Amino acid sequence: MAELNPIGKRIHNISPDPVRLTLEDGTDAVFHVSGAEFFQQEFQAEGTREGDEGAAYRFVSSEDQASILVGRKGPDEEGWSMIGEVVAAESADSE
Repeated sequence: MAELNPIGKRIHNISPDPVRLTLEDGTDAVFHVSGAEFFQQEFQAEGTREGDEGAAYRFVSSEDQASILVGRKGPDEEGWSMIGEVVAAESADSE
């Protein structure tokens, strides 16, 4: 069986506690992740971001399971937009 994505595993293990995620563009923010789970190797979760009230976030594996992608839907938006790829995950309480 193939390995699970290490960032997805880290998010899964930390949640439901706050998770500090770093995206490939350097964005660093605290997320409250819920429903983090794997379906075989595919990761998915939902969450919110501190300082971005009303927006919803989704975290999913890329098609090849090599990365975790983040989508955002704002309170006044109809659809989802891709905001980036997670490159690091750590407990927000580890500061």
